Amino acid sequence: MTQSVGSAAVSQSYELLGASLAKTQQKQEGRQTLQLLESAVNSSSALQSPSPVPVGNLGQNIDISV
Repeated sequence: MTQSVGSAAVSQSYELLGASLAKTQQKQEGRQTLQLLESAVNSSSALQSPSPVPVGNLGQNIDISV
């Protein structure tokens, strides 16, 4: 009878260890997901620059003859 109680305790401790490892992995994946989202937001805001400033006078004067 002592062996069955001992094996149940070992089994239960393995279950707790597995649950703890799963929780740690989920936290890590959550942090990685947040980092990925933040980097996507930062890169998209860097791509959205203001309208380009014209260089020189090319296309600024249009001659129309009627």
